[in-house]
Amino acid sequence: MFPRPDVGHRGPHLEPGLGVRHKSGCLVPGPLPMGPGAFPVACETRGTDLKGDDVVVLCPPDCTQFRMSVFGTGLYAAISSVCGAAVHRGVLKLSGGPVRVHKLQGRHNYVSSYANGIQSQALSRWSASFSLSKTVSDPLELASETSTTALPAAAQPSKKAVKKTSVRKALTGGNRDCQIDVAVVIDSSSNIGQRRFNLQKNFVAKLVAALRVGPFGPHVGLIQASDTPRTEFLLANFTHPKQMLFAIRELSYLGGETNTGKAIMHTAETFFTQANGVRRGHPRVMIVVIDGWPSDDVEQGAMLARESGINVFMVSVAKPSAEEFSTVQDKDFIKKAVCKDNSFFSYSIPSWFSTTKHVRVLNSRLCSLDDLLCSKNCYNSVNIGFLIDGSSSVGQGNFQLVLDFLAGITRSFDVSDVGTRIGAVQFTYDQRLEFGLFDHHSKEEVINALQKISYMSGGTSTGSAISFATQSLFRDTRRSHNFLIVVTDGQSYDDVRGPATAAQKQGITIFSVGVAWAPLSDLRSMSSEPRDSHTFFTREFSGLAEFVPLLVRGICRDFTENN
Repeated sequence: MFPRPDVGHRGPHLEPGLGVRHKSGCLVPGPLPMGPGAFPVACETRGTDLKGDDVVVLCPPDCTQFRMSVFGTGLYAAISSVCGAAVHRGVLKLSGGPVRVHKLQGRHNYVSSYANGIQSQALSRWSASFSLSKTVSDPLELASETSTTALPAAAQPSKKAVKKTSVRKALTGGNRDCQIDVAVVIDSSSNIGQRRFNLQKNFVAKLVAALRVGPFGPHVGLIQASDTPRTEFLLANFTHPKQMLFAIRELSYLGGETNTGKAIMHTAETFFTQANGVRRGHPRVMIVVIDGWPSDDVEQGAMLARESGINVFMVSVAKPSAEEFSTVQDKDFIKKAVCKDNSFFSYSIPSWFSTTKHVRVLNSRLCSLDDLLCSKNCYNSVNIGFLIDGSSSVGQGNFQLVLDFLAGITRSFDVSDVGTRIGAVQFTYDQRLEFGLFDHHSKEEVINALQKISYMSGGTSTGSAISFATQSLFRDTRRSHNFLIVVTDGQSYDDVRGPATAAQKQGITIFSVGVAWAPLSDLRSMSSEPRDSHTFFTREFSGLAEFVPLLVRGICRDFTENN
């Protein structure tokens, strides 16, 4: 029913007469010596890939160069990399070697820790575990000579084990057009029952598959709602679809009350933290699946979620019938739970047996990033253009002060692929696009790009520059999210009123920042209404720094009023 975890590398590929070929494509020179029953594995081989309860494996050298998932401390979840866990435990050195793996039963609460250069992760539960120990006798050191010694039959990796994933599939990394952090809250109450609970797991698995979870796409964690909410896995635990589908299959039914409100509160308070893998600038989504109606109040938890910028979707399956409706404590619980009561965040499915045909519609809503209203704020959702005067009257030293001023504004915003975007144009008589809104994907990249702008020197045609910035920066952006900050130190040789009015009609809010000899009449002609709050002036370039918090506050004020 569900795919197994990714086991694409149960063991390294054996090169006859040469040694072992790793995932990296490099050969370990010479034979890998083995004790009785030992066989070579790759750095990424997991405990769940190994057969037998007590196995000796041979880890290659330099495994810390690869990204290995390790869950737990001392006792490791079976989904962990065996060699990574061995380095973390201290029973394996960077040069590689043999390790004894002891298979154990599953556990709750695998603890995270940092040891020997490996950061292990926490995990609430897994179906199987393993511990590690050193072998009784160490093998010989890796030899430099080549060998054609055959491995025992048990050590020969199967063709299936060494089958390579297609390059195209490996490079996708998930749906890059849907970069959201998702908490799925499922109903595990007595009301749903074991049979419908299994149907719910199947529905969630299909939804996760449709989202196309991946390192550069959606990240998903899961919480069960019952008497007490229980976090099953976090955002950072699984970024490969097969691993996540296996984890969903392993979920056990809890029973108890339908305390959906308590689960929403728990998720809003504890789930979306950097320690749990939340990504900066990515919309936060909570999907709450419920069978029937909640046993408790959802309003307080939902209010906290909204205030925290979390988009709560309520998916109600098999809603109360007319006869049952009188027993529902709060008839408006769905309206109170969702991010916004506009029908976008609530979704009703008549039966658990018909959930499959609703996956595509729900997936489309979750990935409509512009409609995720609760996660939108002025720091992570605006497009800002800098229009920089590079005329001769500015001078090289003052030009650097202007760039420092703009870098100060940039530092206040969450710049990312899915967050705020910043672009810059320099102008004299001519205009030069320094970088576009979609050229840089982090705050650091934008600041570095600003500091590298070279001073042009020339005349001052601010009106033409506004028209150029309107077309070159904001052509493919959404209205009401666009801001243009014009910095100039003198009078324009052309008309500024017409181009500024045209830009504002296209949804661009203009802030004018004048220095030295910039006429106040020109500045006010460019500024958006009310002009007093969108116009700034200072006699000295050194005074620009004082305007940073005022401009940031002004952008947030305008964004809030327009949204």
